[in-house]
Amino acid sequence: MKKKICVIGAGLGGLSAAIRLANKGFEVDLYEQNSTPGGKAGEIKEMGYRFDTGPSLLTMPQVIKDLFSECGENIDDYLSINRLELICKYFYPNGSIINAYSDQDKFGKEIDEKTSDNSASLDKYLTYCKTIYELAGDLFLTKDPSSVSTYLNSKALKTLLNVGKIDPFRTINEANESFFKDQRLVQLFNRYATYNGSNPYLAPATLNIIPHVEYNQGSFIPVGGIYSISKALYKLAEKKGVNISLNQKVDKIILENKEVKAIKVNDKIIKYDKIISNVDVNFTFKNLIKNFESSESKRYEKKLPSFSGLVFYWGIKKEFPELETHNILFSKNYKKEFDDLFENKTIHDDPTVYIYISSKLNKDDAPSEKENWFVMVNAPHIQNQNWENEIKTARKNVVKKINNFLNTDIESLIEFEKIMSPVDIQNRTGSYLGSIYGISSNDKFAAFMRQSNKSKTVKNLYFCGGSAHPGGGIPLVILSGKIVSDIIQKEYQ
Repeated sequence: MKKKICVIGAGLGGLSAAIRLANKGFEVDLYEQNSTPGGKAGEIKEMGYRFDTGPSLLTMPQVIKDLFSECGENIDDYLSINRLELICKYFYPNGSIINAYSDQDKFGKEIDEKTSDNSASLDKYLTYCKTIYELAGDLFLTKDPSSVSTYLNSKALKTLLNVGKIDPFRTINEANESFFKDQRLVQLFNRYATYNGSNPYLAPATLNIIPHVEYNQGSFIPVGGIYSISKALYKLAEKKGVNISLNQKVDKIILENKEVKAIKVNDKIIKYDKIISNVDVNFTFKNLIKNFESSESKRYEKKLPSFSGLVFYWGIKKEFPELETHNILFSKNYKKEFDDLFENKTIHDDPTVYIYISSKLNKDDAPSEKENWFVMVNAPHIQNQNWENEIKTARKNVVKKINNFLNTDIESLIEFEKIMSPVDIQNRTGSYLGSIYGISSNDKFAAFMRQSNKSKTVKNLYFCGGSAHPGGGIPLVILSGKIVSDIIQKEYQ
């Protein structure tokens, strides 16, 4: 008799786990409370505009390719992925612009011409980032940190013997200032802390693994936008026999003697051998497992959540040739911006503005001679703020900033608008306090602080997704699904 597995949440982590387990012969039921799969990687379609709702850039595409290969499928039959020539265009308050090219020589030339640093500084920095990845990548990204066997091999031993080279004792900012004299470049590379919702002035420099992934390995966008990844995985899940139930909210995980036994959905009790939660860890313990407290749930509750985001989806009735697919309008005082986020729990009055325009690459994402703008500022996690006021003030500051940088009147060009606040993120995705990335990494031991993929206090309960190990972002949540499926398969061998 096939073992029955329940997966709660059809985000990319849940889809990854469900696909792999179904492919290995398990009977897998996948439940999603929303009408579409993808979790944070969703989409909005209105008035001829299409927007990706969450992630806007793909790194480590091999992770997705490996998933399809594992299932005996050719990814090209499901998804087409294009490498970006220009990763991001950075606008600074002093009027300068730096183009971050994927080609290292081209990016180096940009640094030679526009900054007080040079291409040699960039080469040295990216080599340093690569060293961190080679020492820590396999250990921290692809393995179960709670398993003793993870550390009993030559690769893990090499990492432990070279712990200084993964740079856990300096902050991201301290490390970046040691490589670059030009503060604009320090700010550019400090920004990568935001990829997992952390503060570059507190988070360990080990996170400088991220620039290696983006520059040395490449940055990508699929044809049809990021949501095409969700659609491709959903299609693969169907083909592999995953039983998918959309618009089905799981109300409760039922325990018996600290062991999962069943779920309650639509007043029905359905028994399972194992349950995987792709929902935020804190939400799982607080809302799905009723009347249960453990050292595990209490520990996670005490951790500082990552920051959240405030997103404006704008249909713009004009094309802006001076903008690229990905653009950053930097704040004047970057440290103050993070102090406001984490200490004052408010959006900075001069926020860094991120503008993602997928129609630059995928013309079908906007009507002719128009653009789809995904405009995002970092926002604090939910903590008694008046969000109506926060949104109103932030929107005013964002409009003013865009007008100043682009010498335009952007308000007059907005013909469609939808807003997603931290409260909306919490309600739609179950993210605890609206934090997009689970707990923050503002701690030198952050890599070891995330929720293990297998619960330590509830038997046969597992976790994947951005709040669990190894963390947020498309490749990592897909890897979390792989780690969970590997653990479960081993338990039945």
